[in-house]
This record gives sequence, C-alpha cells and structure tokens, in this order.
Amino acid sequence: MSQRSKTVILLTFLVIVWGINWPLSKIALTYAPPLLFAGIRTVIAGIILVIAALPRWRQLKFRRLWPVYLASAVLSIVFYYGFQTIGLQYVPSGLFSAIVFLQPVLLGIFAWIWLGESMYGLKIFGLLLGFSGVAALSIGGFTGSISAAGVLLALASALCWALGTVYMKRNAARVDMLWLTAMQIMLGGLILLAAGSVTESWSAITWSSAFIVNTLFIAVFVIALGWMVYFKLINEGEAGKVGSYTFLIPLISIGSSVLILHEHVTLNLIAGLLLIVSSIILVNVKLGRSRREHPGGGGELRRSEG
Repeated sequence: MSQRSKTVILLTFLVIVWGINWPLSKIALTYAPPLLFAGIRTVIAGIILVIAALPRWRQLKFRRLWPVYLASAVLSIVFYYGFQTIGLQYVPSGLFSAIVFLQPVLLGIFAWIWLGESMYGLKIFGLLLGFSGVAALSIGGFTGSISAAGVLLALASALCWALGTVYMKRNAARVDMLWLTAMQIMLGGLILLAAGSVTESWSAITWSSAFIVNTLFIAVFVIALGWMVYFKLINEGEAGKVGSYTFLIPLISIGSSVLILHEHVTLNLIAGLLLIVSSIILVNVKLGRSRREHPGGGGELRRSEG
C-alpha cells in the first residue's frame, strides 16, 4: 500500500470518529457532569496510550521533558476538552462542532507565523473559504435559540486546539511522539478528573450501559487512536494542509446529529459542503503544482502525503 493510500485511510478514520464524537458526547452528558465525564474518558485513553508506549520507556525522559508534556496537556486536553464538554450543554452538537472548526483557519495562520509554513494568496483564500463553509453550516442551520456562552466556548476550544497543535509541532524534534500523545492525554485527563471531583459530584453520574459504551468508544477510538492518528499526520505533513481536511468533520457531526439526536438543518448544509470541498482543493492545489514545477524536489510533498 502506498503512503498516499495510508494517509487517505488515516484521514478517513479520523474524520469519521471525530465527527460522530459530538453527538455521542452530547448523549453521554445526559448521564454525567461535564468535567467528570471529560476526565473519565480522557484518563481511560491515557492509560491505553501509556501501556502502548511502555516498550519505548527510555524515550519518555519525563524529568527533562515534563514542562513540554504539561503545557501540551493544558492546551490540547484540559482547555480543549474542558471548554468543549461544558459548551456542548448550551448549543446543539452539530452547531458546536461547526464553530470549533474555525481551528484549521487558525492553525494555518499560526503555522505560517510560528512554523514558517508557506502562505500565499490561494491558500489564504482557501482557508477563508473553508471557514465560510463552517459558518454556512452554523448560521441559520439549526432551529432554536443559540447561546452566546456556547458560541464563545466553541471558539475557545478552537483557539486552544490550534495553539496546542502548533506547540506540539514546534517540539516534535525533542520528544517521542507516542509518549507526547500519551502523557498529554494522561496528565490532561488527571487534571480534568481532579477539577471535576472538586466542583462536581460523582453521585451525579448514572452508570448506565449507554453511558459506559459511549465513554469507552470515545476513550478508545476518538481520543486514544484519534489523537495518535492526528499527531502522526501533523508530524509528517504540513500542519495547515492536514488541518484543512478537518473541515469535513462538521459534516459528519451534523449528519450524525440529525440521525441520532434529530437536530434540524436547512439547505445551508449543502452550501457549507460546497465551500468546504472548494477549500480543501484550494489549500492543496499549490502542492500538486510544485511537484510538476520541481520534479526532483518532492521531499516536502512526500512528507505531507505520508
């Protein structure tokens, strides 16, 4: 199997599991307080990843690298999942996920500023077009009132996710990627669990089969495997371009929210889909052009495909 095919498979997996995560999380929140739920699912994922990383324990270097692990945990896990889980209580899951996916636009901008990735007119237009697609999905796409607090929490989630991704990529050469993923999720989960234990009640959790199955699915597939795949793609490719494909996730989220939670959408969904597909094409078209213009210099292209 070619590297390109592997990348397509990984991206497809990521888009699907991160898309259905939103309605599943919305359901789970009917059985548990937000911080405790966020902590439980994240700690389970952290345990799985730590076990997977144990054969490479020499690469942990915790005494030297703990500041990197902690900073990454706070940005990518504590703030991102904390804002996300609390915010889902205020707005429909499809709408919330659509707002969060301002992240690829922020990631493209931050990667240009801090990672030195290329920024050109077509890419800027593509990123803005993608965000316009997300806006088309959320504005007027759902019935009912929209909570300002929910919108602000979604925007905060997007900002923390983008900053966490850039921080990870800046430190990628210093740390083992599997250990970084494991430690940020484990540390972040423990912080969320501690915060939930202080501010919420464990007796408020209803340990039903629906809650347990949802929590385990999210912990294993969405968080443990999902973050491993995401960081693998980000580490091997250009962060802004990989991030652009995550514009597809709100489509899965909205579709699954309609099927599972019966959330209502309008024809804005079609307009959003067209804008998002156009965004992905525009953000990546220069890469294909570069291969034609420089047949012998495809190193960056091969990295981004793999």
